[in-house]
Amino acid sequence: MKRITLIIAAGLLSLGFVGTASAQEDGARSMAELLRLIEQGQARDSQEARKREAAFAQNKNQQQSLLNQARAERTREEQTSASLEAAFEKNQQQIITARQALDERLGALKELFGVLQTVSGDAQGRFSASLTNIEYPNRSEFLFELGAKMAGASSLASIEDIETLWGMLQKEVVETGKVTRFNHLVTKADGQQEEMEVVRVGAFNIVSENGYLEYDSSEKSIAELLRQPEGRYASTAGDMMDADGGAVDFGIDVTKGGILGLLVESPTIRDRIEQGGIVGYCIIALGIIGLLIAILRWVALSNASRKVTAQLKRDTASTDNPLGRVLAAYESNRGADTETIELKLSEAALKEMPDLTKGLLFIKVVAAVAPLMGLLGTVTGMIKTFQVITLYGAGDPKMMAGGISQALMTTVLGLVVAIPMVLLHTIVSGQSRKIVNILQSQSAGLVAQHSERNG
Repeated sequence: MKRITLIIAAGLLSLGFVGTASAQEDGARSMAELLRLIEQGQARDSQEARKREAAFAQNKNQQQSLLNQARAERTREEQTSASLEAAFEKNQQQIITARQALDERLGALKELFGVLQTVSGDAQGRFSASLTNIEYPNRSEFLFELGAKMAGASSLASIEDIETLWGMLQKEVVETGKVTRFNHLVTKADGQQEEMEVVRVGAFNIVSENGYLEYDSSEKSIAELLRQPEGRYASTAGDMMDADGGAVDFGIDVTKGGILGLLVESPTIRDRIEQGGIVGYCIIALGIIGLLIAILRWVALSNASRKVTAQLKRDTASTDNPLGRVLAAYESNRGADTETIELKLSEAALKEMPDLTKGLLFIKVVAAVAPLMGLLGTVTGMIKTFQVITLYGAGDPKMMAGGISQALMTTVLGLVVAIPMVLLHTIVSGQSRKIVNILQSQSAGLVAQHSERNG
């Protein structure tokens, strides 16, 4: 620091010699003042340096003291750690010794308590899912406490605990074979809750006056099914509610809700028809029209056949039946020659043919067109399925279910319409041919008789 100050002063002095004579006097005064300032700065720098040296020395002493304290603390902690490790090893050895002593004293009871713990856990899960839990909801608390006691190994089950568990298992077996009636809060299909009388059929089903109920084991609640199964099963539920004793026909779901769920989720006839879409509705409409025509023609032909059969037994001609009108044509032309009689009878029989064969062609067309319309629905359903696959892929089968359902249902509807139409066409056309054959045979007989008479 002093060397830098002297260099600065020498520089300033060299600059002072370069001025004019008048400037030399001013420079002398400035040099004196500069020298004074330099001496004051040296004094201040020396004082600050001494202060820093003193502070450094003091801090050094404090840091050494802190270092000594930290080393002493580390030594104490190491000693504490060593003592704790020794205590831990000692306690560990004591625990091992105590467990060995406990196992020796338990002996065969250890296996018994293991079985008891397993049985209590299984019983807890079985009771919570059983319908008997509706009437006895407090069994789970005892089983949970017993399982926790056996798992903790801090205490042993008493004779009373074992007897209580045995009694619960026996009661569950007895209750699964009973039909009990009691009142309980039921969630109705519209979301409202109402306390009503219910009947529990063993551990299989529970019913009310509105039909079958379902039990939610997680919520411990009873609710009505969103849709009841078919009528015959719902009627057995009503019979069970109305019964006072004795044997009652009742549809039991041995799967405890599995089969009942499938029955509820299975589509109804209306759902099946809706799956067929527009093509399905067209097939049904065509089938209804064909069925009505077939029934009307069957009734008309049956009535005509009955009258024709009655006409065969009479000697006089009646105009209320085809055969009678043909015979009336013969009676009105009895005096004509054989050729004329033959022509007149053929004309009368031909006049009866339209009424006898009316509607048969339409029934035959319906029987042929219905399967083709079903095939049309199949093709459109598969087109819809492939469109869904193109847009969303084949990862989710539910996305393709609509098109596949339409394809299958239209095929089924087409066959359902075509098969009865074929049978009805066979029956109706058979009746028509029967009457036509009678007319032809009677006409031929009259012509032969007239020919013999006129010899």
